[in-house]
Amino acid sequence: MSSENENENKNQSIAKDHIRPLVGIAIISLIIAGVFFPFLMTGIGQAVFPSQANGDLVTINGHTVGSYYIDNIFTLPIFFHARNESNPQNASASGVDPDITMDQAFAQVPAISNATGISSDQLTAIVNNNKEGTFWIFGSPYVNVLNLNKVLIQTYPSVYKNFTGTNSSQ
Repeated sequence: MSSENENENKNQSIAKDHIRPLVGIAIISLIIAGVFFPFLMTGIGQAVFPSQANGDLVTINGHTVGSYYIDNIFTLPIFFHARNESNPQNASASGVDPDITMDQAFAQVPAISNATGISSDQLTAIVNNNKEGTFWIFGSPYVNVLNLNKVLIQTYPSVYKNFTGTNSSQ
C-alpha cells in the first residue's frame, strides 16, 4: 500500500511540475499577444501610417464626412449607397467596405437623378470618372461610394447646400 501511495504522490508531483510551466507560458503568451503586440502595432501604425491608421478620414469644408475605408451611412435618396440590404449581390465579407461595382452604381443613377434634378448623363460621367481599377485581370472595376458622394457635394453645391457648409448656388 505504501508503494501505491508513493507512486500516486510521485504522479501528482510530476503533473504539478508539468502544469505550472504550461500555465505560466499561457499567461505570458496572453500578455504578449493580447496586450503588448496590439499596442506595439497600433503605435507603429500611428507613427508610420497615421492617416490610414485613423481610417483615412475625408473632410469637406473642414467637416469630417466619412472614411475612405469604411462604409458610410448615406440614407438620403440624393446620395449613392454602398449597401442595399435587400440585394444580396451588394453583400460583402465584412459588410462595411465602401465599394460597389460599376453596375451597382449605374443602377442608382436614375433614382439620384430624380431626387436631385442632376441629369443621368452627368451622374454617369461622375461614376465613370471615379472608377477604380483592379490588379491586372483580377476582379471587376468598382467605385468608392464616399468618393462619388464627395464629388456630388463639391460639384453641385446648390443641390447639396446642407452638406457643404455654405449657401452658395450654382
